[in-house]
Amino acid sequence: MTEPDDGDLSATVLEALFTQAPIGLYVFDEQLRVVRYNTAARGVRGLPGNAVLGRGIDEVAEGFHDPELPALCRQVLAGEGQIRDRLIRGHPRADPEREMVVSVSAFRVHLGDGPVLGVAVVQDITARQRAADRLDILHDAHRSIGTSLDMGVTADALGEVVLGRFADAVTVDVLDDALRGAAVSPGSVDADAPLRRLASRSSHDNARQTPAGELTTFPFPTPFTQSLQDASPRLVSHLAPDTPWLATAPERARHLTEAGVHSFLVTPLVVRDTVLGLVSYYRSRDPRPYDDADLALAEQLSQHTALSIDNALSYARERAIATTLQRRLLPGTPPRLSTVDTAALHLPGAESGGGTWYDVIPLSGSRVALTVGTVNGSGIEVVAAMGQVRMALATLAVQDLAPEELLGRLDDALTALSRNTGEPVTASCLYAVSDPVTRTCIAAGAGHSAPVIVGPLGEPIIMEPQVGPLLGTGRGGYEAARVDLPDGSLLALFTNGLIRSAPNSTDRLHRVLGQLDHSLHQLADETVYAFMRGRNEDDAVLLLARTRGLDENHLAEWTLPGDPAVVGTARRLAEHQLSAWALDDLSFTTELIVSELVTNAIRYGRPPIRLRMIRDRSLLCEVSDASSTAPHLRHARAHDEGGRGLDIVAQLAARWGTRFGRQGKTIWCEQELVGGQ
Repeated sequence: MTEPDDGDLSATVLEALFTQAPIGLYVFDEQLRVVRYNTAARGVRGLPGNAVLGRGIDEVAEGFHDPELPALCRQVLAGEGQIRDRLIRGHPRADPEREMVVSVSAFRVHLGDGPVLGVAVVQDITARQRAADRLDILHDAHRSIGTSLDMGVTADALGEVVLGRFADAVTVDVLDDALRGAAVSPGSVDADAPLRRLASRSSHDNARQTPAGELTTFPFPTPFTQSLQDASPRLVSHLAPDTPWLATAPERARHLTEAGVHSFLVTPLVVRDTVLGLVSYYRSRDPRPYDDADLALAEQLSQHTALSIDNALSYARERAIATTLQRRLLPGTPPRLSTVDTAALHLPGAESGGGTWYDVIPLSGSRVALTVGTVNGSGIEVVAAMGQVRMALATLAVQDLAPEELLGRLDDALTALSRNTGEPVTASCLYAVSDPVTRTCIAAGAGHSAPVIVGPLGEPIIMEPQVGPLLGTGRGGYEAARVDLPDGSLLALFTNGLIRSAPNSTDRLHRVLGQLDHSLHQLADETVYAFMRGRNEDDAVLLLARTRGLDENHLAEWTLPGDPAVVGTARRLAEHQLSAWALDDLSFTTELIVSELVTNAIRYGRPPIRLRMIRDRSLLCEVSDASSTAPHLRHARAHDEGGRGLDIVAQLAARWGTRFGRQGKTIWCEQELVGGQ
């Protein structure tokens, strides 16, 4: 066999290259006209030679729009550079129904003394590019979907990722039962189960679809109901008008036809074998039918969306539980009191059940404790901690502790709670006590804003207790402030969630609360309107209290010597006062209570001794002395000659207790009045 010489071999190889190579080869001259090309290349295979030879580059590339390509080819011919792997999308003239992605490279060749030519190498990379496009979509989906615990935002994020790239329209529907917090069982879903549309995105401006937020159901049997029942995706590569299942859903069929849908995918949202809903992808403008590779991508997108929606559902359920628990732990309607009118608002935040609280606590001597606070954080654990803090505060309050001492004890309690749970528990708190006898207010704060006070004429009353450290830090050191409260003064206690972002909040709140002709509930509403622009992330609490001093006709007070003989005098004073108040039916028990309390003060206390009686919604008797020794309730035995004093008081009174002042103590007891008169 005779071996070909080098020239023959080169010519043979060159001829084979331009007739057999699967990639496109185009040689063009200085006028950008094709002088030779590979007839076996995809995109020109089957075209007559005169449709390519002698044609300009832009004519041969008809269907592949790239306005910069001719200028780049001229630069190649001028030796000013090369073209490497330039991606161009289009539809080849030989197969105009098929989208094709090609990679174009071009370089310059000089044939000795002959002309300068350009060689363009065109490679069909459609399959590779589609795989890369799918990876890009998945990458964008993982970056965008699930960044919010709002299910609507999650569904919209999916639509944003796929619209125009993978689908011309997309809808996300979730079982209404799941959205309402009901338990959804694993397994199939009934065909008539109502679904709530979370998102509906379309590249058609006039697309007729169920809007987001509306309920929808799918007729049976359709690919949608089949997917719900077996939790498997459905691929409809070609939707023809005579498709049998369209007859069961004529309205939906009409909408699909009007939108020009020719292919679609249905993928269930499945988490732990539980179907939560469906995602549907539609193609109308994009002529490519969906295929198995597209179905695999749709499944991955839906799986990621399903996990994000499930997280959002779990969060919503936890938030609902936390909010319900919080409402159960907060007081109901504030108690009706004769010395203060109150109104309270609790506005849950958008994020989750928080740890805010408020309380109105009746104290001895017709005094009233007002408190608001916030356990830092959110969720069920924080709400539970709030319940513990509020219970501890109420327990300490009825011990008649001074505000600064109460906060110190509460700080110790939260510090101990942190040690027991292993998790830090901190809280802010404002605790104020209104005294209708002295017409004063004493308040102390732990990391909390001072109360805003408006006088009876609308004038601001400044009260700025020192802001102590947060409760639970173990640092203590709280101090109280005191201010006079004329009758009709208005106190506003609030959490930061109400005025966090409001500039000049104190002055604005003074102006809102200074509307003297408004009721407390109206003022509470006006405050919300003035300070809140939409729902805040944090909970907000507002507690309003309008004070009234105790009428002097409802108060009687005497100073007694430390002489046992004065006990009889004390009893007669009490009897006369009850007669003046038309409470003669309480004379016997009251005289006995006064006798025992005064006797105890004389025997175990130090003078001066004071007897005070207050007629409010109940009858209060108080005996004070200068000793700080705590009284002890003893149950005397049958043969004991003494020790029954406080036991008798405890049996006769509805409530009794001891409060300590800076000098001495007061033992008080309370008797109920019929009808609160």
